[in-house]
Amino acid sequence: MDIKTPYIIAGPCSAESEDQVMRTARGLKDIGVGVFRAGIWKPRTRPGNFEGVGECGLPWLQRVHDELGMRVCTEVASTSHVEACLKAGLDMVWIGARTSTNPFLVQELADALSGTGVHVMVKNPINADVALWVGAVERLQRRGIENFGLIHRGVSSFEKMRYRNSPQWQMAVHMRRLFPGVPFLCDPSHMGGNAAYVPELSQRALDLGLDGLMIESHCCPSCALSDASQQLAPEELGRMIAGLSIRDDGSANPAFERAVSEQRARIDTIDENLVRLLASRMEVSREIGRLKKENNVAVLQLSRWDDVLESAISEGQTLGMDPDFVRDVFNAIHSASIAEQNSILHDDDGKENGRQ
Repeated sequence: MDIKTPYIIAGPCSAESEDQVMRTARGLKDIGVGVFRAGIWKPRTRPGNFEGVGECGLPWLQRVHDELGMRVCTEVASTSHVEACLKAGLDMVWIGARTSTNPFLVQELADALSGTGVHVMVKNPINADVALWVGAVERLQRRGIENFGLIHRGVSSFEKMRYRNSPQWQMAVHMRRLFPGVPFLCDPSHMGGNAAYVPELSQRALDLGLDGLMIESHCCPSCALSDASQQLAPEELGRMIAGLSIRDDGSANPAFERAVSEQRARIDTIDENLVRLLASRMEVSREIGRLKKENNVAVLQLSRWDDVLESAISEGQTLGMDPDFVRDVFNAIHSASIAEQNSILHDDDGKENGRQ
């Protein structure tokens, strides 16, 4: 198999000092990284944490660009950020996960970036809302910004999980389908929240066909003022990159193509059966909705659903299935069932969405 090198953007979570920025950048250039990232303004969840050095850090990025020949980028969350970055001559900016949840802010940024030619990367919203992500991209497009890309960094979850943010790979797959040809990166650092998880998440992203990675790297990770646990030293990152591979889009092996076609035919049959089973389940849900309406019973029965979900996750684990996957599927089914039953309870004519 032909092993290729993925596209990499790397640098510290935060620009902390000129020395730290230059030491990290030199280390990254030595391993072949061509684009340097560093947070200048840091949107922290709670006040009192290190919130970045501000505009005084932009000359440090200029120095990386001028002396090392690397492209440089940072996160922007306001029009003043954009203006400062344009004045400093930065090559790229990205819109962060907290900002992409707010259409007003995204629109202001789109207006400020329109006509500048600066490359704009858009991270997925911090919550699992694909429509917000799509909307952010559309706001850029409507302002004539064609030089843009996407960054998938996972989504926040109240539930405890292995990673800091739930990967929710289906979001990336969906956006890839909606925006084919648009540069698409993964941010495994924020997704994993721990440097130990960065290699496996990086390979998973490349296996899904994403174009590259945005990874946090610090010359001395243990000394970092923000997100120390998820950053890799440049030499560690170099070893990790050497172990990654980008899969081929296809194979010229006829035996492989026949085998894949056979397995895809099996999947098609299974998918048809799944749709029929889901339709049957929805009909049962509608019947339960009718019974609840006749007996004046509330739609949502949390104790019952907790039992169903726990049983499904337990059964899935015995079959080797990811608990998060089972939970997401059954929550989606439950939401659809609740919607069906609500439509029945609020239909005074005894009809359900046009059905007699």
